[in-house]
Amino acid sequence: MKRGKEVKILLIIPAFNEQENIKRTIEKIKAYSQEIDYIVIDDGSTDNTLNILKENKINHIHLIHNLGIGGAVQTGYKYANENNYDIAVQFDGDGQHDMNYVTKICEPLVQGQADMSIGTRYLDKKTSKFQSTFMRRFGSNIISIFIKIFTGKKITDPTSGFRAVNKKVIEEFATNYPTEYPEPESTVSLLVNGYRVKEVSVSMNERLAGNSSIRFWKPADYMIKVILAIIIDSISFRRKRGKK
Repeated sequence: MKRGKEVKILLIIPAFNEQENIKRTIEKIKAYSQEIDYIVIDDGSTDNTLNILKENKINHIHLIHNLGIGGAVQTGYKYANENNYDIAVQFDGDGQHDMNYVTKICEPLVQGQADMSIGTRYLDKKTSKFQSTFMRRFGSNIISIFIKIFTGKKITDPTSGFRAVNKKVIEEFATNYPTEYPEPESTVSLLVNGYRVKEVSVSMNERLAGNSSIRFWKPADYMIKVILAIIIDSISFRRKRGKK
């Protein structure tokens, strides 16, 4: 993970009502490496998450109000930017992301091959036994098609929250980060503005407890809204780029 100097890596861990998962997740991170820093963003949890963070002296920022996944993650990027980290990695607090792949998704950034690296289950399906539900996979495929149409780049897992970004993108996301559909929208923003985005095959785990903050109760409604956001964002980003 070195390229001429020590690389400072921060794991950004958004957590909303993760009392059953967060302590176990942090223990796995510490067991893997004592050199990788982390910050848990407690997104106004209403369960016992905050008390667990305090009692176990887990590094965290407590948000008084629930901002949603986009606001929580951007708080982490602001922290990374203010503390001069070279790489920031989004890492779920529910145990779905595997620490063994952190080095792998950071490698394209360390080697100067990408500005953002996305951990995906779908690039090589043999890598990950857990592939999510049929409807989530179907939704991801549709979103992927529209990202390809409007950016020219195929992203196989556009809603993946397991992502690593370099210092330049940390600064960008600390200032501008979407709140509605953060993963696909921020990916479109980077691609339209000429950033290099690469996907890396990873294995993901099924959530052991609690509920995901992203719910596909109405998959058709969700896909329509994301697609509209992608279309509007791609046009808006191009106009802003043209004015510079």
